[in-house]
Amino acid sequence: MTAVDLPGPVLARDGLADVPTSDDTQTRKDYASDQEVRWCPGCGDYIVLNAVQGFLPDLGLRRENIVFVSGIGCSSRFPYYLDTYGMHSIHGRAPAIATGLAITRPDLSVWVVTGDGDALSIGGNHLIHALRRNVNLTILLFNNRIYGLTKGQYSPTSETGKVTKSTPLGSVDRPFNPVSLALGAEGTFVARTIDSDRAHLTEVLRAAASHRGTSIVEIYQNCPIFNDGAFDAFKDKNSREATVISLRHGEPVRFGPDGALGVTRDSVTGSMRVVEVADVGESALVVHDAAADDPSSAFALSRLTDAGALQQSPIGIFRQVEQPTYDDLARQQVATAQGTEGAGDSAGLAALLAGTDTWTVA
Repeated sequence: MTAVDLPGPVLARDGLADVPTSDDTQTRKDYASDQEVRWCPGCGDYIVLNAVQGFLPDLGLRRENIVFVSGIGCSSRFPYYLDTYGMHSIHGRAPAIATGLAITRPDLSVWVVTGDGDALSIGGNHLIHALRRNVNLTILLFNNRIYGLTKGQYSPTSETGKVTKSTPLGSVDRPFNPVSLALGAEGTFVARTIDSDRAHLTEVLRAAASHRGTSIVEIYQNCPIFNDGAFDAFKDKNSREATVISLRHGEPVRFGPDGALGVTRDSVTGSMRVVEVADVGESALVVHDAAADDPSSAFALSRLTDAGALQQSPIGIFRQVEQPTYDDLARQQVATAQGTEGAGDSAGLAALLAGTDTWTVA
């Protein structure tokens, strides 16, 4: 379900052009640390960890050139369980710290692991600006629609009316749609997947790792203790055909039993809606273009997600486009300021320090 044809590990190296590759054959065991994995039984984090440990060897990178940065939350234990470099950082600030690494160390593959509370509440500002700048990061956003680590408060993705320890009469907030938020910030790679679909999860993560720029993958992830069953509609074999709207680049958006359902665009409002294919014909269906430079269509598709009961939701790669990255451009500016000889512009620096834009503090 990738948006474009991906040749595999070679493109991953292209996406991380400055990261040294490994000449050694690596396996999943090479990426498993000696730390005991401590999440609740049945937590979706286990599946994501196993998927990441499984495909990292295929990237052909040196483990010492891979860094996982996390914030605070259940998902933020992730770096402990990978035998790479990692940092358990500050609540909501993982994208900021990862940005510094990406700019100063082009030899690193930098990942951010975060949750819906960490990324979209206290960390919302850092997340949208990382996306806006197109920093060369891969962001995994675990969305369980609850605060799990602090034992069950509502989060920025909890549905309106959600009864929790912090909202005993029901939440009055309108929840974020993380994919819509990322597309609104014009993220260059935006995707959504599900923890229980190992094949799709791995495929989307491979594509995200291959992308040069900011990749963000929202992962619907079950919290069996404080919000169990939040995504059952997409996991139950009897309902998932009618609820998972699969996105495949270059193909009509069609789903449901025997492909009976599809998505069309309203000619007046421009919004997307689900229809019976038999009523409109296949020619009326939207053909998904993840490579479109304008994110408007991808955004319209993201709005098909029901923010309340989550009875239908598009799954796959919404947008995958190539644009200059912030860290590449910043390094180019530094190189220009230093001059081709690398000696630096000492006269310009002296003029700045001795200029008129100064003041004296008594």
